[in-house]
Amino acid sequence: MIVDTALWSSLPVPALLLDADDTIILSNPAAESFLNMSAKSLSGQRLWEKVMIDAPLEAPFARARKNRTSLFVNDVDVGGGERPPMLCNLQFAPLQGTEDAMIVMISPREIASRINQNHSSEKAAKSAIGMAEMLAHEIKNPLAGITGAAQLLSMGLSPEDQEMTDLIVEESRRIVKLLEQVEQFGNLRPPVLKPVNIHDVLDRARQSAAVGFGAHMLFIEEYDPSLPQTIADADQLLQVFLNLLKNAAEANKAGGAIRLHTFYDASLRVHRSDGTQSRLPLQIEIIDDGPGLPPEIADDIFEPFISGKENGTGLGLALVSKLIGDAGGWISVDSVPGRTVFRISLPLAPKDIQTGEN
Repeated sequence: MIVDTALWSSLPVPALLLDADDTIILSNPAAESFLNMSAKSLSGQRLWEKVMIDAPLEAPFARARKNRTSLFVNDVDVGGGERPPMLCNLQFAPLQGTEDAMIVMISPREIASRINQNHSSEKAAKSAIGMAEMLAHEIKNPLAGITGAAQLLSMGLSPEDQEMTDLIVEESRRIVKLLEQVEQFGNLRPPVLKPVNIHDVLDRARQSAAVGFGAHMLFIEEYDPSLPQTIADADQLLQVFLNLLKNAAEANKAGGAIRLHTFYDASLRVHRSDGTQSRLPLQIEIIDDGPGLPPEIADDIFEPFISGKENGTGLGLALVSKLIGDAGGWISVDSVPGRTVFRISLPLAPKDIQTGEN
Protein backbone atom coordinates (compact mmCIF):
# COMPACT_ATOMS: atom_id res chain seq x y z
CA MET A 1 0.00 0.00 0.00
CA ILE A 2 1.52 3.32 -1.10
CA VAL A 3 0.66 6.44 0.89
CA ASP A 4 2.26 9.84 0.28
CA THR A 5 3.87 10.40 3.68
CA ALA A 6 4.30 14.16 3.30
CA LEU A 7 0.70 14.64 2.16
CA TRP A 8 -0.61 12.37 4.92
CA SER A 9 1.29 14.23 7.64
CA SER A 10 0.19 17.61 6.27
CA LEU A 11 -3.54 16.92 6.45
CA PRO A 12 -4.98 19.66 8.72
CA VAL A 13 -7.69 17.41 10.22
CA PRO A 14 -7.32 14.16 12.21
CA ALA A 15 -7.15 11.19 9.81
CA LEU A 16 -6.86 7.40 10.24
CA LEU A 17 -6.18 4.70 7.67
CA LEU A 18 -7.93 1.36 8.27
CA ASP A 19 -7.34 -2.10 6.82
CA ALA A 20 -9.94 -4.77 5.97
CA ASP A 21 -10.92 -5.57 9.58
CA ASP A 22 -11.13 -1.94 10.77
CA THR A 23 -7.63 -2.05 12.25
CA ILE A 24 -5.77 1.27 12.32
CA ILE A 25 -2.73 1.15 10.02
CA LEU A 26 -1.73 4.82 10.05
CA SER A 27 -2.62 7.96 11.98
CA ASN A 28 -1.49 11.46 11.08
CA PRO A 29 -0.08 13.98 13.62
CA ALA A 30 -3.42 15.80 13.82
CA ALA A 31 -5.12 12.54 14.87
CA GLU A 32 -2.47 11.91 17.53
CA SER A 33 -3.09 15.36 19.00
CA PHE A 34 -6.87 15.11 18.78
CA LEU A 35 -7.10 11.63 20.33
CA ASN A 36 -4.28 12.31 22.80
CA MET A 37 -2.62 9.02 21.77
CA SER A 38 0.61 8.28 19.93
CA ALA A 39 0.73 6.67 16.50
CA LYS A 40 2.40 3.64 18.08
CA SER A 41 -0.44 3.11 20.57
CA LEU A 42 -3.05 3.46 17.81
CA SER A 43 -1.35 1.18 15.27
CA GLY A 44 -2.78 -2.34 15.15
CA GLN A 45 -5.85 -1.43 17.23
CA ARG A 46 -9.45 -1.64 16.04
CA LEU A 47 -11.03 1.72 15.35
CA TRP A 48 -14.09 1.04 17.52
CA GLU A 49 -11.95 0.15 20.55
CA LYS A 50 -9.64 3.20 20.47
CA VAL A 51 -11.95 5.92 19.13
CA MET A 52 -15.15 6.55 21.06
CA ILE A 53 -17.95 7.56 18.67
CA ASP A 54 -21.36 8.27 20.17
CA ALA A 55 -23.35 6.77 17.29
CA PRO A 56 -24.11 3.23 15.98
CA LEU A 57 -21.82 3.37 12.93
CA GLU A 58 -20.37 -0.11 12.57
CA ALA A 59 -23.20 -1.40 10.33
CA PRO A 60 -23.38 1.61 7.96
CA PHE A 61 -19.58 1.71 7.82
CA ALA A 62 -19.50 -1.98 6.87
CA ARG A 63 -21.94 -1.26 4.00
CA ALA A 64 -19.81 1.68 2.82
CA ARG A 65 -16.73 -0.56 2.86
CA LYS A 66 -18.51 -3.34 0.95
CA ASN A 67 -19.88 -0.96 -1.70
CA ARG A 68 -16.67 1.12 -1.81
CA THR A 69 -18.65 4.32 -1.20
CA SER A 70 -18.24 7.28 1.12
CA LEU A 71 -20.09 7.79 4.39
CA PHE A 72 -20.70 11.18 6.03
CA VAL A 73 -21.88 11.56 9.61
CA ASN A 74 -22.51 14.98 11.16
CA ASP A 75 -22.80 16.19 14.73
CA VAL A 76 -21.53 13.21 16.74
CA ASP A 77 -19.39 13.20 19.87
CA VAL A 78 -15.92 11.77 19.25
CA GLY A 79 -13.21 11.18 21.85
CA GLY A 80 -10.28 8.98 22.73
CA GLY A 81 -7.52 8.53 25.29
CA GLU A 82 -7.88 11.09 28.05
CA ARG A 83 -9.53 13.64 25.77
CA PRO A 84 -13.19 14.42 26.52
CA PRO A 85 -15.67 13.94 23.64
CA MET A 86 -16.01 16.78 21.14
CA LEU A 87 -18.77 17.45 18.62
CA CYS A 88 -17.44 16.46 15.20
CA ASN A 89 -18.29 15.63 11.62
CA LEU A 90 -16.96 12.29 10.33
CA GLN A 91 -16.07 11.29 6.78
CA PHE A 92 -15.33 7.71 5.73
CA ALA A 93 -14.00 7.04 2.22
CA PRO A 94 -12.30 4.17 0.36
CA LEU A 95 -8.61 4.62 -0.41
CA GLN A 96 -8.28 4.58 -4.17
CA GLY A 97 -5.92 1.94 -5.52
CA THR A 98 -6.71 -0.57 -2.77
CA GLU A 99 -9.38 -3.24 -2.40
CA ASP A 100 -10.39 -2.72 1.20
CA ALA A 101 -8.51 0.16 2.90
CA MET A 102 -10.63 3.04 4.24
CA ILE A 103 -9.80 6.55 5.39
CA VAL A 104 -11.51 8.15 8.38
CA MET A 105 -11.36 11.94 8.70
CA ILE A 106 -12.54 13.74 11.85
CA SER A 107 -13.55 17.41 11.62
CA PRO A 108 -14.07 19.01 15.05
CA ARG A 109 -16.92 21.49 14.79
CA GLU A 110 -15.94 23.17 18.03
CA ILE A 111 -12.79 24.68 16.50
CA ALA A 112 -14.58 26.34 13.61
CA SER A 113 -17.39 27.74 15.74
CA ARG A 114 -14.99 29.20 18.27
CA ILE A 115 -12.81 30.80 15.62
CA ASN A 116 -15.86 32.50 14.13
CA GLN A 117 -16.86 33.68 17.59
CA ASN A 118 -13.35 34.97 18.20
CA HIS A 119 -13.33 36.96 14.94
CA SER A 120 -16.67 38.48 15.90
CA SER A 121 -15.31 39.47 19.31
CA GLU A 122 -12.29 41.13 17.72
CA LYS A 123 -14.51 43.31 15.54
CA ALA A 124 -16.69 44.24 18.51
CA ALA A 125 -13.60 45.10 20.57
CA LYS A 126 -12.25 47.40 17.85
CA SER A 127 -15.61 49.18 17.62
CA ALA A 128 -15.71 49.59 21.38
CA ILE A 129 -12.20 51.10 21.37
CA GLY A 130 -13.29 54.01 19.22
CA MET A 131 -16.37 54.64 21.35
CA ALA A 132 -14.34 54.32 24.57
CA GLU A 133 -11.79 56.92 23.48
CA MET A 134 -14.48 59.40 22.46
CA LEU A 135 -16.54 58.99 25.65
CA ALA A 136 -13.56 59.17 27.97
CA HIS A 137 -12.35 62.41 26.39
CA GLU A 138 -15.77 64.06 26.35
CA ILE A 139 -16.76 63.13 29.90
CA LYS A 140 -13.53 63.88 31.79
CA ASN A 141 -13.57 67.62 31.05
CA PRO A 142 -17.04 68.38 32.50
CA LEU A 143 -16.30 66.11 35.45
CA ALA A 144 -13.28 68.24 36.33
CA GLY A 145 -15.56 71.30 36.36
CA ILE A 146 -18.13 69.55 38.55
CA THR A 147 -15.44 68.50 41.03
CA GLY A 148 -13.98 72.02 41.20
CA ALA A 149 -17.42 73.60 41.68
CA ALA A 150 -18.28 71.19 44.49
CA GLN A 151 -15.03 71.96 46.28
CA LEU A 152 -15.67 75.71 46.04
CA LEU A 153 -19.23 75.31 47.33
CA SER A 154 -18.04 73.31 50.33
CA MET A 155 -16.01 76.26 51.65
CA GLY A 156 -19.11 78.17 52.71
CA LEU A 157 -21.24 75.30 53.94
CA SER A 158 -21.91 73.78 57.33
CA PRO A 159 -20.32 70.39 58.14
CA GLU A 160 -23.66 68.69 57.52
CA ASP A 161 -24.03 70.20 54.05
CA GLN A 162 -20.39 69.51 53.26
CA GLU A 163 -21.22 65.80 53.35
CA MET A 164 -23.17 66.27 50.12
CA THR A 165 -20.40 68.17 48.34
CA ASP A 166 -17.85 65.60 49.56
CA LEU A 167 -20.05 62.90 48.04
CA ILE A 168 -20.08 64.75 44.71
CA VAL A 169 -16.28 65.04 44.74
CA GLU A 170 -15.79 61.40 45.73
CA GLU A 171 -18.14 60.04 43.07
CA SER A 172 -16.68 62.30 40.40
CA ARG A 173 -13.19 61.04 41.17
CA ARG A 174 -14.44 57.45 41.00
CA ILE A 175 -15.87 58.10 37.55
CA VAL A 176 -12.57 59.65 36.45
CA LYS A 177 -10.72 56.49 37.53
CA LEU A 178 -13.16 54.40 35.52
CA LEU A 179 -12.64 56.62 32.49
CA GLU A 180 -8.88 56.23 32.85
CA GLN A 181 -9.39 52.47 32.55
CA VAL A 182 -11.48 53.05 29.44
CA GLU A 183 -8.75 55.25 27.96
CA GLN A 184 -6.19 52.53 28.67
CA PHE A 185 -8.40 50.11 26.75
CA GLY A 186 -8.45 52.43 23.76
CA ASN A 187 -4.82 53.54 23.81
CA LEU A 188 -3.16 50.54 22.21
CA ARG A 189 0.08 50.70 20.29
CA PRO A 190 0.62 48.35 17.35
CA PRO A 191 2.22 45.06 18.44
CA VAL A 192 5.97 44.65 18.00
CA LEU A 193 6.13 41.07 16.77
CA LYS A 194 9.33 39.18 17.58
CA PRO A 195 10.26 35.56 18.39
CA VAL A 196 9.13 34.84 21.95
CA ASN A 197 9.63 31.90 24.29
CA ILE A 198 6.15 31.28 25.71
CA HIS A 199 7.49 29.84 28.95
CA ASP A 200 9.62 32.89 29.69
CA VAL A 201 6.55 35.14 29.51
CA LEU A 202 4.41 32.68 31.48
CA ASP A 203 7.00 32.53 34.24
CA ARG A 204 7.12 36.32 34.49
CA ALA A 205 3.35 36.43 34.80
CA ARG A 206 3.26 33.60 37.34
CA GLN A 207 5.95 35.17 39.52
CA SER A 208 4.17 38.51 39.50
CA ALA A 209 0.84 36.88 40.35
CA ALA A 210 2.30 34.68 43.10
CA VAL A 211 3.58 37.65 45.11
CA GLY A 212 0.56 39.85 44.44
CA PHE A 213 -3.07 39.20 43.60
CA GLY A 214 -2.56 35.41 43.43
CA ALA A 215 -0.65 34.93 46.67
CA HIS A 216 -3.51 32.80 48.03
CA MET A 217 -3.42 30.42 45.04
CA LEU A 218 -1.35 27.31 44.27
CA PHE A 219 0.31 27.52 40.85
CA ILE A 220 0.93 24.25 38.98
CA GLU A 221 3.17 24.23 35.91
CA GLU A 222 2.60 21.61 33.21
CA TYR A 223 4.93 22.78 30.46
CA ASP A 224 6.06 21.07 27.28
CA PRO A 225 9.72 22.19 27.24
CA SER A 226 10.11 21.20 23.59
CA LEU A 227 7.75 23.91 22.31
CA PRO A 228 9.36 26.19 19.70
CA GLN A 229 9.07 29.96 19.82
CA THR A 230 6.00 31.93 18.81
CA ILE A 231 5.88 35.29 17.06
CA ALA A 232 4.29 37.87 19.37
CA ASP A 233 4.70 41.09 21.30
CA ALA A 234 6.16 39.91 24.62
CA ASP A 235 4.84 42.87 26.63
CA GLN A 236 1.31 42.51 25.27
CA LEU A 237 1.43 38.74 25.77
CA LEU A 238 2.47 39.34 29.40
CA GLN A 239 -0.51 41.68 29.76
CA VAL A 240 -2.79 38.91 28.46
CA PHE A 241 -1.42 36.28 30.88
CA LEU A 242 -1.61 38.65 33.86
CA ASN A 243 -5.22 39.50 33.06
CA LEU A 244 -6.22 35.83 32.82
CA LEU A 245 -4.32 34.91 36.00
CA LYS A 246 -5.94 37.78 37.87
CA ASN A 247 -9.39 36.66 36.75
CA ALA A 248 -8.63 33.11 37.90
CA ALA A 249 -7.36 34.30 41.29
CA GLU A 250 -10.31 36.64 41.85
CA ALA A 251 -12.76 33.86 40.93
CA ASN A 252 -11.48 31.76 43.84
CA LYS A 253 -10.93 34.15 46.73
CA ALA A 254 -10.88 31.31 49.27
CA GLY A 255 -7.85 29.79 47.58
CA GLY A 256 -7.41 27.06 45.03
CA ALA A 257 -5.15 26.00 42.18
CA ILE A 258 -4.23 27.57 38.86
CA ARG A 259 -2.68 25.23 36.28
CA LEU A 260 -0.48 26.54 33.49
CA HIS A 261 -0.50 23.97 30.70
CA THR A 262 1.38 24.22 27.41
CA PHE A 263 1.32 21.71 24.56
CA TYR A 264 1.54 21.31 20.78
CA ASP A 265 -1.56 20.67 18.66
CA ALA A 266 -0.86 20.45 14.93
CA SER A 267 -4.55 20.13 14.01
CA LEU A 268 -5.54 23.77 14.46
CA ARG A 269 -5.54 25.97 11.34
CA VAL A 270 -7.48 29.13 10.64
CA HIS A 271 -8.50 30.89 7.44
CA ARG A 272 -7.78 34.61 7.45
CA SER A 273 -10.02 37.24 5.88
CA ASP A 274 -7.46 37.70 3.09
CA GLY A 275 -7.88 34.05 2.05
CA THR A 276 -4.61 32.82 3.55
CA GLN A 277 -4.38 29.91 5.96
CA SER A 278 -2.43 29.95 9.23
CA ARG A 279 -1.38 27.22 11.63
CA LEU A 280 -1.78 27.85 15.35
CA PRO A 281 -0.09 24.82 16.96
CA LEU A 282 1.22 26.40 20.18
CA GLN A 283 -1.32 26.02 22.97
CA ILE A 284 -1.42 27.70 26.38
CA GLU A 285 -4.15 26.83 28.87
CA ILE A 286 -4.83 28.69 32.13
CA ILE A 287 -7.06 26.48 34.25
CA ASP A 288 -8.67 27.31 37.60
CA ASP A 289 -10.91 25.34 39.95
CA GLY A 290 -13.22 28.23 40.82
CA PRO A 291 -17.01 28.41 40.47
CA GLY A 292 -16.94 28.95 36.70
CA LEU A 293 -18.39 31.65 34.50
CA PRO A 294 -22.03 32.68 34.96
CA PRO A 295 -23.95 30.69 32.30
CA GLU A 296 -25.80 33.77 31.07
CA ILE A 297 -22.56 35.48 29.93
CA ALA A 298 -20.33 32.50 29.11
CA ASP A 299 -20.96 32.73 25.35
CA ASP A 300 -20.25 36.48 25.23
CA ILE A 301 -17.39 36.77 27.71
CA PHE A 302 -15.00 38.29 25.13
CA GLU A 303 -17.47 40.99 24.11
CA PRO A 304 -16.83 44.52 25.45
CA PHE A 305 -18.74 45.53 28.58
CA ILE A 306 -19.66 41.94 29.47
CA SER A 307 -18.46 41.08 32.98
CA GLY A 308 -19.17 38.51 35.66
CA LYS A 309 -17.56 40.64 38.37
CA GLU A 310 -19.34 43.05 40.66
CA ASN A 311 -18.50 46.58 39.46
CA GLY A 312 -16.46 45.09 36.60
CA THR A 313 -16.01 47.15 33.42
CA GLY A 314 -16.14 44.18 31.04
CA LEU A 315 -13.11 45.50 29.14
CA GLY A 316 -10.40 43.12 30.38
CA LEU A 317 -11.27 40.04 28.33
CA ALA A 318 -12.26 42.13 25.30
CA LEU A 319 -8.76 43.62 25.44
CA VAL A 320 -7.25 40.14 25.80
CA SER A 321 -9.17 38.98 22.73
CA LYS A 322 -7.95 41.93 20.68
CA LEU A 323 -4.30 41.53 21.72
CA ILE A 324 -4.33 37.82 20.86
CA GLY A 325 -6.01 38.57 17.53
CA ASP A 326 -3.37 41.21 16.74
CA ALA A 327 -0.69 38.55 17.35
CA GLY A 328 -2.37 36.27 14.80
CA GLY A 329 -3.76 33.88 17.44
CA TRP A 330 -7.12 33.13 18.98
CA ILE A 331 -8.55 32.51 22.43
CA SER A 332 -11.42 30.36 23.68
CA VAL A 333 -12.93 29.35 27.01
CA ASP A 334 -14.58 26.24 28.47
CA SER A 335 -16.22 26.69 31.85
CA VAL A 336 -18.17 24.50 34.23
CA PRO A 337 -18.34 24.78 38.03
CA GLY A 338 -14.97 23.68 39.38
CA ARG A 339 -13.05 24.02 36.09
CA THR A 340 -12.57 27.01 33.81
CA VAL A 341 -10.08 26.74 30.95
CA PHE A 342 -8.89 29.73 28.91
CA ARG A 343 -6.98 28.41 25.90
CA ILE A 344 -4.71 30.59 23.77
CA SER A 345 -3.50 29.31 20.39
CA LEU A 346 -0.48 31.00 18.79
CA PRO A 347 1.52 30.63 15.57
CA LEU A 348 5.10 29.45 15.23
CA ALA A 349 7.85 31.99 14.72
CA PRO A 350 9.21 31.66 11.15
CA LYS A 351 12.32 29.47 11.11
CA ASP A 352 14.43 32.16 9.49
CA ILE A 353 13.98 34.53 12.45
CA GLN A 354 14.02 32.11 15.40
CA THR A 355 16.86 32.75 17.78
CA GLY A 356 17.46 29.10 18.48
CA GLU A 357 16.53 29.47 22.12
CA ASN A 358 13.74 27.44 23.64
